[in-house]
Order: sequence, then structure tokens, then C-alpha cells
Amino acid sequence: MGLLGGSFNPAHQGHLHVARIAQKRLRLDQVWLLVSPGNPLKPSAGMASPAARLASARAIADGRRIVATAIEGHLHTRYTVDTLRTLRIRFPRAHFVWLMGADNLVQLPAWNEWLDIVRHTSFAVLPRPTYNHRALAGQAAQRLRPARHLERQAPALQRFKPPAWVFLPASENSESATAIRARIHV
Repeated sequence: MGLLGGSFNPAHQGHLHVARIAQKRLRLDQVWLLVSPGNPLKPSAGMASPAARLASARAIADGRRIVATAIEGHLHTRYTVDTLRTLRIRFPRAHFVWLMGADNLVQLPAWNEWLDIVRHTSFAVLPRPTYNHRALAGQAAQRLRPARHLERQAPALQRFKPPAWVFLPASENSESATAIRARIHV
């Protein structure tokens, strides 16, 4: 099970691109688009309502292999580390892989209990325009260098004991929620 968390403010084709690549390359049964009730690292100003963001995520999901969910709101979790702990308890037989763009690998050390996240959950990083080099040279990638697996090992990622991660080179989609919001408000 792939987990792609985010604000989805709004969800866009870049999110779908990442979900599809991860699903295919990691051979995932499903990808869940985890619509965050509120990202502690982002300002709330300009943030659409959770219902609007969930609706935008549902608009790009197919409801079978790519599923939009507001489960974090239902679980009352604020941080990724808490969401992952709760999901592992609720779904003990599921193998979760956290999916993130290279931009999130750059900021991963700012996440609450980020080392606990990577100790318990494998993750895949997908390229993002202008972030890839910075991400792979950054603090998280350097600290987790021994846990990095080769791209060809990606389909087995969920079987590796965390910490385990892979960078998946792929075509990049430059669409961003920030740019979409800027176009809407012009």
C-alpha cells in the first residue's frame, strides 16, 4: 500500500503522475492519497477547506487503485508519525510504503519524529523539478545513505526491513498547487 500524504490544495495531475509511477514501479496494490486535515509546516492562510481538498483529490483518483481519503482527520492525527503508527495498528497485515517528492525529502528533518518515521516505514522518493540534487545531497539522504536501495530493487521495497528507501528516477511533472492557486487568484 502506497501512502501519498499532502495538503492537496488542490490535487493536480502532478499528484496523479507520482501515484501512478509509484504504483507501477513499486508494484503496489493501491495508493492512498492522504488528504491532511492541516499541515503543521504550512500556513493555514490560503488553505482550502478539508472537504474541498478531499473533493479535488477524489477528482484525480479512480477509487480503486488510487483512492483519496481523509483518514487522518478521522484518526485525529496531526503528524505523519502518528498517522503511520495508527495505520500499522489498524491494518497489521498491510505493508505501507510512504511516497514523497524530492521536495519533501529536503524538508524531512523538519518533520515531527522523522527518524521514527523512517525506522518503521519504507519510503520511495520521486523526482521534483529543481529539488532532486538538493534532496539527494541533503541531511536526510546523507543520514540514510546505508538504507538506500537501488532503483531495480524498488518492487521489493515493502519487503525490506526499515529503514529502507529508494529514489525512483522518472519523468517529472512540473505542476504545483502553488502555481495553480496563483493562476486562479490572478
